[in-house]
Amino acid sequence: MRAWAVETPGPVENGGLRFVRKPVPRPADDELLVRVRACGVCRTDLHVTEGDLPVHRAGVTPGHEVVGEVAGFGALVRGFEVGERVGVAWLRRTDGTCAYCSREAENLCPASRYTGWDADGGYAEYTTVPAAFAHRLPGSLDDVALAPLLCAGIIGYRALRRAALPRGGRLGLYGFGGSAHLCAQLALAEGATVHVLTRGDAARRLALELGAASARDAHAMPPEPLDSAILFAPAGDLVPVALRALDRGGTLAVAGIHLSDTPPLHYESELFYEKQIRSVTSNTRADGREFLALAARHGVRATTHTYPLSRADEALLDLRDGRFDGAAVLVNDVS
Repeated sequence: MRAWAVETPGPVENGGLRFVRKPVPRPADDELLVRVRACGVCRTDLHVTEGDLPVHRAGVTPGHEVVGEVAGFGALVRGFEVGERVGVAWLRRTDGTCAYCSREAENLCPASRYTGWDADGGYAEYTTVPAAFAHRLPGSLDDVALAPLLCAGIIGYRALRRAALPRGGRLGLYGFGGSAHLCAQLALAEGATVHVLTRGDAARRLALELGAASARDAHAMPPEPLDSAILFAPAGDLVPVALRALDRGGTLAVAGIHLSDTPPLHYESELFYEKQIRSVTSNTRADGREFLALAARHGVRATTHTYPLSRADEALLDLRDGRFDGAAVLVNDVS
């Protein structure tokens, strides 16, 4: 099969991500073999490709927002049929026995493994997934519309819950890419007032089209104090900016897996009055089930831009340079 591989992590334009031939993977006894139909392009893929996140597997194939169909399965798999549509997300496997898994915090499992980082992902014709971590998908959306929901949507949902937004509260979103524009739709559906702080005219226009009350530059102050904020942009210099925008008792959730260094914080103006910062680490399978159900109920839809699989490197460059709003999705153009 044809697949992309991170051979030498570094800037995308330098060719570290290469289109290569790999064998079709063989599923383990508890795994599904999935023929990829669409795969969302996540900023985490960019971080793995460019070395911001250390590669866990040499020559790994990125991609963890996979919509595909079951093409086969291992001897221990029950409950799936060949041809059934499934989703493959970031969280690939946990030990299921540690203290974190036992208290329904499997996203914190020290033995957790991830699609497109520890194992080959969806920038390919085929991938595998443990059957217990495959997602059942709602039938109301097509492959391209579904793909970004499987990471951008799920992690945005977890970030929204970590931000402790009160009912009818004022939410600030810093950065407005794939995850934020899905999070905004859910927050609005649940009655929040949403203010978007982000670079790029196209992203600000999309925010207003989706119902945001305001859309300003990332370093600007929102028009009113915020009850909660989520930092989606991987820019540590925005942490104090977002903290200053919070009202007393407000919460900032940092959603990204990678963040550039933060400047020193000024206690009185940025942390006093019981403001708090929370990180967001991966997600649980329960997060995925809850979000997919809510997305179907509230009509959450991704703004998508499609690229053929053979142009995954171009999609990553466009993501890095902010050339599109919403989310990019690779469609399988090889047979």
